[in-house]
Amino acid sequence: MYKSELARLAGVSANTFRRYLNTRRDVLSAMGVAPRAKTLNPRAVRFVVEDYCIELPQKYK
Repeated sequence: MYKSELARLAGVSANTFRRYLNTRRDVLSAMGVAPRAKTLNPRAVRFVVEDYCIELPQKYK
């Protein structure tokens, strides 16, 4: 899933979402997500959704 999609679902700007992801960089890098990656793998998406309390649409579940 694209980081920009998650930012939109969270209702924040891409820059705000990027700053949030920077605070979780150690966890995300352990999951194999590079800092400049445009997409997140399913495991990282699950972590971010739970940590940031994002409600995913049915098509992503």
